[in-house]
Amino acid sequence: MNIKSTFFLVFISLISTLSNAQNINPLEGRWDMVINQSGKELPSWLEIRHSGSHTLIGRFVYAFGSARPISEIKVTDGEFSFEIPPQWEPKGGNMIFTGHMVNNDLAGTMIYTDGKTYNWTATRAPVLEFIENPTWGTPISIFNGKDLSGWHAMGENQWLVEDGILRSPKSGSNLVTDATFKDFKLHMEFRYPKGSNSGIYLRGRYEVQITDPISTEPSDVEFSGVYGFLTPNQLVAKGPGKWQSFDITLIGRRVTIEVNGVTVIKDQNIPGITGGALDSKEGEPGPFLIQGDHGPIEYRNIVVTPVVK
Repeated sequence: MNIKSTFFLVFISLISTLSNAQNINPLEGRWDMVINQSGKELPSWLEIRHSGSHTLIGRFVYAFGSARPISEIKVTDGEFSFEIPPQWEPKGGNMIFTGHMVNNDLAGTMIYTDGKTYNWTATRAPVLEFIENPTWGTPISIFNGKDLSGWHAMGENQWLVEDGILRSPKSGSNLVTDATFKDFKLHMEFRYPKGSNSGIYLRGRYEVQITDPISTEPSDVEFSGVYGFLTPNQLVAKGPGKWQSFDITLIGRRVTIEVNGVTVIKDQNIPGITGGALDSKEGEPGPFLIQGDHGPIEYRNIVVTPVVK
């Protein structure tokens, strides 16, 4: 066989491989999940995509914790399965998922770390429209500096308002706005003590981390990261005991985060819900949720400017 023939066969083989790699499995995509566990509907998220020409891999977000990689999703006779090692779950075995397509949706079971089995369903995550040049409405102060009007605690309330400051003096309940929002600009100021941890959930689904950083390197699970998904390009935290600010723009899935006057995430897409989300209904408007169950935190000057159609 001459060199030209050998080159031709290699070329044909490469084209065939690339062609197979582009054959999209109907399971592929991002899925908004609901796990029915112990009488509760727990919002979760699943991504399935191919790696090379044969292997399916992915990511998974449970009701708490960060996004976790799935090294392989196995498909046999129309059923797929994967395992997730424990993260913050109780000690035990891996979480084992099996599923199948039902029309255009997914359904299946999860074996939890304690060995109990629960059902889950999933719908394909929606495409969220990005508006290039939006019309901005009137800024709205969603914290009046006097009381908790417009907010409600998710459980026994530990939040206080003192001297124009919204305070959670100890770990307790999360705080949620009564109003919901879709696309917006958010300005907020916050202050945390040493070692504390909080966060702001956009639409109640996407957490931007507020932490006293334990590392000098930026991280998607540390200060100003979108939890488990997006890493800031630099760490610009001032440190505990100092007032700091977020200016966040969210349109569709595209988010820009400015911290203390410095843009650390610019026009990045948030793939899906983060752990601790209120629900997985990504196509709907949602409230703001302030995390109060991880440690003391203070907020002030919380202003939202919505996009108007």
